[in-house]
Amino acid sequence: MNIAIQIEEKLLSAFAPTHLDVVNESHQHNVPPGSESHFKVVIVSNNFEGERLIKRHRAINKVLETELSEHIHALALHTYTEKEWHNYYADNTPLSPKCLGGSKR
Repeated sequence: MNIAIQIEEKLLSAFAPTHLDVVNESHQHNVPPGSESHFKVVIVSNNFEGERLIKRHRAINKVLETELSEHIHALALHTYTEKEWHNYYADNTPLSPKCLGGSKR
């Protein structure tokens, strides 16, 4: 099973999101073709209601603990409540920063 599918299944199970995008952005970085090491997650869940951003991110990091320790080099998280998503971000999810090439800057 690929890493993107593992991420998606774990987040669906843990957060019951109303919207979830798991994007493999590895091709934008200095890694071999076919790598699964850089991801962006956009997740909308009622579980985030009343939670600060750091607590949302920590909750996701805990669910993805194995993947983060064994496979994922970079994980961009965009976590929203239903209200935040519909009022501000549905059409304006932030883009990931450009790769600086790691040690090859």
